[in-house]
Amino acid sequence: MGYLTVLFTNNEKQLQQRKAYPDIHKMIFIDTSDIEEMKDKIYDLSKIGLEIKTIVSFVDPYVHIASILCDEFCDNYTSSEAIEMMEDKEKTRNFLKDQPYSPEFFLIKPHESLTKKMLYPLIVKSPKSTGSKDVLLAADESQLDKHLRFLRSKNPGETMMIEEYIEGPQYLVEAFVYKRQAHIIGIIEQEITQGKRFIITGYGVLAEVPNDIQTGIEEVLHSIVKAFNIENGTLHLELRLTKNGWKLIEINPRISGGAMNNMLLAAFGFSLVEETLKLFLGEHPNVKPRYKKFIFTKYVIIDSRGILERVIGKTRATNATNVVEVYVKPKKGTILTPPLSMGHRYAYVIAEGATLAEAQNNATTAAKEIKFLLKAL
Repeated sequence: MGYLTVLFTNNEKQLQQRKAYPDIHKMIFIDTSDIEEMKDKIYDLSKIGLEIKTIVSFVDPYVHIASILCDEFCDNYTSSEAIEMMEDKEKTRNFLKDQPYSPEFFLIKPHESLTKKMLYPLIVKSPKSTGSKDVLLAADESQLDKHLRFLRSKNPGETMMIEEYIEGPQYLVEAFVYKRQAHIIGIIEQEITQGKRFIITGYGVLAEVPNDIQTGIEEVLHSIVKAFNIENGTLHLELRLTKNGWKLIEINPRISGGAMNNMLLAAFGFSLVEETLKLFLGEHPNVKPRYKKFIFTKYVIIDSRGILERVIGKTRATNATNVVEVYVKPKKGTILTPPLSMGHRYAYVIAEGATLAEAQNNATTAAKEIKFLLKAL
């Protein structure tokens, strides 16, 4: 795109693996939770002649921090207020509580006991949770008490959220707002594996969307964009289709992480990250599909803990039918664990097919080739 890129990071590993990031021209080790320190460093960059065009993050919880910095140093084409609210599940739930797609919920303040009666099972979560880390299913009162104690020990002084458990197929909706016009980028069926946490292990990008699903999702999306008064920006929704219509699981003010950009690129021929950067730079984005393909992404998780000695099967997976991409994350010597968050998904395979079922079969078959050989701890 012709811009110089500067990365602020608090991750020392990224500096040690500097060659793995050829698109970054300058990497600065800094406390990314310290806004004043980052402001000082941005002033230093401007003093050496750099013109700051945009400041952006695609990672929780830095989307809002980046937007605040953008307000100060450059033209911000998005809304910091809307981003802040969407990053906080408690604020979002309260703000949308009267909408028909909002599930039943209530909040428990620190040291407050549970008094309201609700039907089990229930979902208990920290409003600041990301990547399924602090989202727990409670089948009865004793399990709810146990989960509340656990979450309060991790997040003392924080309000906890209790929600009705919603049954039905779950969809992820990638969306883009430009000049107040909301565009659905992709509707993705989610495959959820339930162990100690709800982990999404499969994503099916729909090349063709049934009219009733498209219409229902558009109604929810337009309502949310209007409610938050979003002029420009990207967001994704997680929705479940129930017998009582669509229910909103959560909103995030950014593209989904992991392989999402690559699977949308494979499905529709454009990079949503690149088009988002154009939006943030005041340029004209183009999110019109170049083509439409059914794509399925299968993630690999493990069921026992250990130290990674070797990964086998990557080449076989890469050479399998209609495979678009294979990615393996951990290096030898890393401690691997059964999933407690989305970060514990250790590989993925993206594959295409003439139908969604065929794409899913291609990705799943290839993913089975990847094996992590572990040494016991």
